Amino acid sequence: MSAIKVAFCLFILILSIGISACGSPSTTQSVKAYASPTKDHSGHAIIHTTATHSSVATATPTPDGVAKPARLIIPSIGVTAPVEFVSILSNGDLATPEQNQWEHVGWYETGPRPGEVGSSVIDGHLDRPGGYPAVFWNLRNLHGGENVIVIDTSGKSWTFRVTHIAFYTPQQAPVQEIFGNEAGHYLNLITCAGDWIPSQHQTTLRLVVFTSLVR
Repeated sequence: MSAIKVAFCLFILILSIGISACGSPSTTQSVKAYASPTKDHSGHAIIHTTATHSSVATATPTPDGVAKPARLIIPSIGVTAPVEFVSILSNGDLATPEQNQWEHVGWYETGPRPGEVGSSVIDGHLDRPGGYPAVFWNLRNLHGGENVIVIDTSGKSWTFRVTHIAFYTPQQAPVQEIFGNEAGHYLNLITCAGDWIPSQHQTTLRLVVFTSLVR
C-alpha cells in the first residue's frame, strides 16, 4: 500500500473517531449549506492545539519540484499567514498551529504538499477568546473563482482557484472529497462555523473551501 493510501486510511479512522473540538465528521456525502453567523467560541480550536509535533515551514523540494508550504495568501479576504506543519495528536485529532495559533495556519504534513497530486489540507482558527477574529474569520466570505496562493519554502508560488464552498454538520463531512481526492491538484481549507455548543465542545458546522490548482 502506498504512503498516500496509508495516510488516507489513517485519516478515515481519525475522522470517524473525531476531529476534536469541531466534532466527528463521517464519510456521509450529503450536505447542508448554511450561512449562519458564527458565535463566540471562547477560543476553542477547530481541532486541539496541543500538538506533539508542529513547526514553521522549513523544507527542501521533493524530486517533483514541490516544496513544503511556507505562506498562505488569500488576497480577497486579506489573509497572509505563515504555515506551520501539523500532524495527528495522540488522541487521534488533527492539530492546529502552536507557535501562533490565532494568526498562523496549519498544513497536514502527512498529506500532499500544495501543488502535488491529491488533496492538500490547511486548517486555521476562526476566532480567539472573546469572539475576536482569527486567521480564518473571513474564510466564509470567499467566492467561487477567487484565488488562494501558497508560497513554498523554495519561493515558488502556487495559485489555486476556489471551486466551491460548503458548510457541513459533523456527521455530513465528505471525507473522501476533503482528504482523499487524487483526481487533480487540490487545496482544501477548513475552519469552524455555526454556533458554539459548550456542552459538546464543538461548533454546529464545519466550513470547507475547495480549491483547484491553476498554475
